[in-house]
Amino acid sequence: MASHRRPKSPGRARMSVLTAAAATAVAVSAQGAQAAPKPTTAQLKAQLSQLNTQADEAVQKYDGSQEQLQKQQAAVGTLQDQIARSQADVNSRLDQLGEIANQQYATGAVDPTVQLLLSSSPDDYLSKAASLGQLTSNQASQIQQLQGEEQKLSGQKSQAEQTLQQIEATTKQLAAQKAEAQKKVQQTQALLDSMTAAQRAAVTSAPSTSGGGSSSAPVNVGGGKAGDSVEAAAFAAAKTRLGLPYVYGATGPTSFDCSGLMQWAYAQAGVSLGRTTYDQIDDGTPVSSVADLQVGDLIFFNGDSHVGMWAGNGMVLHAPHTGTVVKYEPLSYIGSIYAMRHI
Repeated sequence: MASHRRPKSPGRARMSVLTAAAATAVAVSAQGAQAAPKPTTAQLKAQLSQLNTQADEAVQKYDGSQEQLQKQQAAVGTLQDQIARSQADVNSRLDQLGEIANQQYATGAVDPTVQLLLSSSPDDYLSKAASLGQLTSNQASQIQQLQGEEQKLSGQKSQAEQTLQQIEATTKQLAAQKAEAQKKVQQTQALLDSMTAAQRAAVTSAPSTSGGGSSSAPVNVGGGKAGDSVEAAAFAAAKTRLGLPYVYGATGPTSFDCSGLMQWAYAQAGVSLGRTTYDQIDDGTPVSSVADLQVGDLIFFNGDSHVGMWAGNGMVLHAPHTGTVVKYEPLSYIGSIYAMRHI
């Protein structure tokens, strides 16, 4: 006999499966949320250090392109002045040759050579006149001088055109590197903004810092070997900038990046340093060990992407990174030493 039992409702079964799946998903999600611990202070500090190093590298490349652009623009300005002078000389030579034509025309005896002066193209004149035998020695001399000026002018124009093309390429490079520097700086600032006040203080404050930092305790920078008069003047100048903000690409007098501070301080001592850490690392002479450092010497950290000034007693005066100010920090806190230079 056939069974007449009603089959189980498929809708109800499906509902049970979906409900169970949803409950499982909520449970997994809750476990995942609970399993994601907040970063420790040490982890935040390591993350910030990595971002700062990346930002330093991007900023130094940006600074280098900016300096290169300024040099190229100055070179074009010089070339344009030279071109103007050369053009004036060419015009003067043409005027002198034109006078010869006028004089011969007035006597009714304009020879074939001088007739070429009436050509609309000086280049045509110069190329044809040189092959004619009717030139006087004076005419030949003036034509030769004019040819020389034309060649010089042509070379200067070609050089100026090449420099303008270089400026265009550097400008594009500068824009890309500025964008990269801004990106790194924004990432650094975003990380700082995500921290509590206590976390931020913990990851940005080095032990025993002051002189413009958040701590009011005096910094002991005595006991270091004194530098020469130039280094002493540079260090004295740098100390007057304590407490001023770090701003990437800035060279003072009221804000600085790391290499900008070194360049500004030594400029006050009458010494011209390169703009970037990549330049400054070739200035002066090498220092072989920390024990040989003199106050005012430059120390390069984390490769050659960051620079500070030796202040003595284990301390460095520098413009650290986004979110900080010019201040003293312990040598051991900043990073690994890459090179040291006596200026």
